[in-house]
Amino acid sequence: MVDAMASFDGNRLAATEASPRALPKGSAEPSVSVAAADGLAAYAGFCRSALYAPAQGATWILNWAAQLKPDLFVATLTLKGKPVFALALEVVSQGPFRVARFMGGRHANGNFAAADPQWLARAESAAVGSVFRAIAKARPDIDLIALERLLPDLDGIANPLASLDHFASPNLSLAVDLGGGFDALLLRASGKRKRKKHRSQTRKFEAVGSHRRIEARSPDEVERLLDAFFEMKELRFRKMGIANVFGDDQTRAFFRALFTQALAEETPSFVLHGLEVAGKLRAITGSSRCGKRLICEFGAIAEDDLAHSSPGDFLFFDNIQEACETGFAVYDFSVGDEPYKRQWCDVETRHFEVLVPLTLKGRALAQTLRQGARLKAFVKNSPAIWKLTKTLRRKAAGQAAHAATDDEN
Repeated sequence: MVDAMASFDGNRLAATEASPRALPKGSAEPSVSVAAADGLAAYAGFCRSALYAPAQGATWILNWAAQLKPDLFVATLTLKGKPVFALALEVVSQGPFRVARFMGGRHANGNFAAADPQWLARAESAAVGSVFRAIAKARPDIDLIALERLLPDLDGIANPLASLDHFASPNLSLAVDLGGGFDALLLRASGKRKRKKHRSQTRKFEAVGSHRRIEARSPDEVERLLDAFFEMKELRFRKMGIANVFGDDQTRAFFRALFTQALAEETPSFVLHGLEVAGKLRAITGSSRCGKRLICEFGAIAEDDLAHSSPGDFLFFDNIQEACETGFAVYDFSVGDEPYKRQWCDVETRHFEVLVPLTLKGRALAQTLRQGARLKAFVKNSPAIWKLTKTLRRKAAGQAAHAATDDEN
């Protein structure tokens, strides 16, 4: 592994990708195909038997392609006539650069490209490298392939992209080991205090009106929960001074389609939960199911008269309890180190990132991205600096809102 603090050497990285070690004698020569949108059907077929993270599954990929209509391609590694590894990527512009990335951008976390489980046991870095060379040949317009927030392993199976030059992502991913069930988890995680708080929250909710936990099981319920979530996030991001990554119509249409389509699956790969108190949704979570893991992809709470009662914590308590009861081994809070996650989590995962420059411009961008990751890691690993950064960001957002109000008057 190459540390995020290390200096960038574009020539070394290019050499790593351009001159992989030779395949063992007697092994079948792999082939790589690069297809545009017409490759999506084959990719979806491959996913039926492949191992992959949620954001690389067919449900995610096909809906992102349908709603965002990105410039996309699918690069597939084939061995003995059988696909064994595939990258479904979108090409976006970053200033003067053209960058290939996982579909979904910042929404795609804990990434693990689709791969045949048997091939993964003996995956060769040479074969993986050949995929990038094929992309460079088929798409000379691309400056950089940026594969971010990659899982080091999925249910104990190593990520084949880790065999390439890589560096640590600046953000931690936090999770809860569910081994032994919910009672055993609470014994390890201040269970008496959590149960007492949960009972206290229940009394507060009942004082206002009836409360219930909802799982979206129909398209109408998906619409209702997502509409509430988007409204909650809009307000939250505005107060924090952060750009709303859920703000544009196409992204919202994607999530509506994603969770609606998942309803047709025998065990939905994506599921929405909500806490309703007195007829109003007070907390929302959107989760994915991935092997032994239940992953919280996003969450939000209503900033209203019940916000002080921590409806989000209440919903997480119930979600984690259900995850234990249904046999999951891990409840994954995904990317981001936050106090509410730390109340539960006992597993830290450091994702990694792979940057493959295909042009001289791409090498320059790769260097900038590495330096940016180094700076982000420094800021987020320094509590005082990170606290100051968030405070300044909120103040800037408040000043902008005040200026807008003055303009309107």
